Amino acid sequence: MQSLVLLIWFTLCAEQDMRLRYVADSLTLGGGLCALLYLFTTGHTWLGAAPDEGAWALALSMLLTLPMHLAGRLAAADVKLLGTLALATDRMHLLATVCGALLLVLAWLMMGDRVWARLNRKLKLRLAALASSHGIAPPLGPFLLAGFLCALMWVH
Repeated sequence: MQSLVLLIWFTLCAEQDMRLRYVADSLTLGGGLCALLYLFTTGHTWLGAAPDEGAWALALSMLLTLPMHLAGRLAAADVKLLGTLALATDRMHLLATVCGALLLVLAWLMMGDRVWARLNRKLKLRLAALASSHGIAPPLGPFLLAGFLCALMWVH
C-alpha cells in the first residue's frame, strides 16, 4: 500500500514535469514534509526502512544532485524530488531509481528519434515535452518515475 501512495505521488510529479516542464513546490516540498513527518512519528521511512537509512539516503541524494544543480545541469525540482524520495525510501531504492532513470535517458537520447517517428499524432501531442529539441534536455521526471518503477520491481 505504501508503494502505491508513493507511486501516485511520483506519477503526479512526473506528469506535471512532462506537461509544464517544472514540478510545483507543493508537490515536492509537500511530499518531503509528509515523508519527514511520517519518519518522525512512526520511526521508519514510508517503505519501512530505519531512520538512519532515510538520513543516509537523503545525504546520498544531496551528494548526487546538488553539484549537478549548482552546475546548471539539474533543475531544483529534480533535487527536491529525489530528496523526498530518499526520505520516503532508502539508499537502494534511491540508487536503483537514479541508475534506472539514467539508463532510460541514455536510451531515449540514442533511440528517441526513431521511437518518436512511430508514435501517432495524439500521443506526440501528449508527450510533446519529450520531443528531441536541439539544446533542450527532456524533463527528467518521467524518467525518474520509470526508474522508480524499475527499482520497486528490483529491490522488492
